[in-house]
Amino acid sequence: MKYDVTALGEALIDFAAVGKSESGATLFEQNPGGAPLNVLAAIDRLCGSTAFIGKVGDDLQGRFIQEVMGNLAIDTAGLVLDPAYTTTMTFVSLDGDGERHFSFARKPGADTQLKKEEVNFDLIRNSKIFHFGSLSLTDEPAREATMCAVDEARKAGVLVSYDPNYRAALWPDVETAKKQLRDPVTKVDIMKISEEECELLTGETQPEAAAAVLLAKGVRCVFVTLGADGAMLKTKDFSAFAPAMNVYAVDTTGAGDAFWGAILYQIANQGLDSLNPENSKRILRFANIVGGLCVEKRGGVSSMPSITDIQDVLGW
Repeated sequence: MKYDVTALGEALIDFAAVGKSESGATLFEQNPGGAPLNVLAAIDRLCGSTAFIGKVGDDLQGRFIQEVMGNLAIDTAGLVLDPAYTTTMTFVSLDGDGERHFSFARKPGADTQLKKEEVNFDLIRNSKIFHFGSLSLTDEPAREATMCAVDEARKAGVLVSYDPNYRAALWPDVETAKKQLRDPVTKVDIMKISEEECELLTGETQPEAAAAVLLAKGVRCVFVTLGADGAMLKTKDFSAFAPAMNVYAVDTTGAGDAFWGAILYQIANQGLDSLNPENSKRILRFANIVGGLCVEKRGGVSSMPSITDIQDVLGW
């Protein structure tokens, strides 16, 4: 297989607040982002091979994203530039703890307008893992395109990865979000949820219980990120936990995506069936370091650590 991971979904611009001008106006920095793109950027920085499927506008921001992907060696054969729609933009403000608050310019954004006829299925067939998130499930035609891609991956024997990545502002109400977020679960092999998403996805508030619900629906391995406490994984046979890396958080943008990119990189190289209680702890620690190093810098794509950065922390 050519690609470790092919991801489908949103590629957008995060405009992050970075201070004030002399006149007191807020200054925003242009950062390429979107969870699927962040995940691929993390894998690329670990020297993995990746491809992207999605739509941006044929505009200044979309062409910038295309250039960024090219510089990262992400295959852009599945990237569609559409002059009829505008590249989605997110305005991100940070509080004193580096936590993010979002405002989306997406009515509609180009990422929501990907059609199933525009999906490059060859990229999926030639991948070890196919990854998607929930932002491509919020609107048609992208929702149909996403589910067709999931079905194609399953048909081709490709592992399917899913990160719900809930953003309340993009859904009409919580009940609609619950239904749409839960629908793909029975078609997923590996899944990441945050501690805050446990109840939304399963009705259970405790991570162990939430993971058990997802496993009962057919997911083979569930990862739960626990913020400053670290992360856990659970299969039907065992559970594992690793504490978080102790860091000074500058910007939490992309931290979960960095973590997940590191996990997918490891699974692509070692295989899902090779997971056991011992190597799972090592994989979690590795991913926690990647996520921890990410939050020490601003931005999503631009903050992904290199394999050398990680080796320095591990003392390799």
